[in-house]
Amino acid sequence: MTNALQVDNDAQIDGNLTAGFVVTASSLHALGNSQVDGSMTANLAVNAGSLAVAGNAQINGNLTVSGTVSKGGGSFRIDHPLDPENKYLYHSFVESPDMMNIYNGNVVTDEDGRAIIELPDWFEALNSDFRYQLTVIGTFAQAIVAEKIHNGRFLIRTDVPNVEVSWQVTGIRHDPWAAQNRIPVEEWKPVQQRGSVSRFVPVGDCSTCNRPRRVSVRSCGHSFGCPSVSPGKCTGCPWADH
Repeated sequence: MTNALQVDNDAQIDGNLTAGFVVTASSLHALGNSQVDGSMTANLAVNAGSLAVAGNAQINGNLTVSGTVSKGGGSFRIDHPLDPENKYLYHSFVESPDMMNIYNGNVVTDEDGRAIIELPDWFEALNSDFRYQLTVIGTFAQAIVAEKIHNGRFLIRTDVPNVEVSWQVTGIRHDPWAAQNRIPVEEWKPVQQRGSVSRFVPVGDCSTCNRPRRVSVRSCGHSFGCPSVSPGKCTGCPWADH
């Protein structure tokens, strides 16, 4: 265990790594379990066991996850288009209880009030349970989905010709991976985490590590999950059963 680890070239760790802060200028390979209680910045990090970061993690390249990502919230952050040197611009992720994909576009119906929307050849292999929304633009008209999605296309009709229609279609993933890894909308917490809520603990609230970090807070108010606290125990807490 170390408070800080700096690697200027390559490092391979065959056991476990516990550190308060990790900086790697080249690559870090950990074959056991890794826990970082502060921040982690790496150009390349390979972990064959499990990785727990209690502080911040910065990845300067690409991140590929073969499993599922669970988070409290998410956004993109970019330099502000109107003031890139001084401001950031954020947008939140669009969330759904389903594994939903969203597709949209604009089209103008022909002289017969018809418009065929062509979809990618993989569309029906990836998606099912389609839902449709249509909005006409620029004039009062009626628009309907005259034919549902079949063989990679669907048909829009309007009651007058040459009408611009904005369309949106959503689908629920039914590819093999999605079918085997549905995300539960609700589930019970593990027994050892029940009676706690996850929230950010300001400096001083954690009686054991005295650091600002995200921990689980027991109903009694004591922190749970700090390195100096045994799993499932609260220092000085009268509630011995948790």
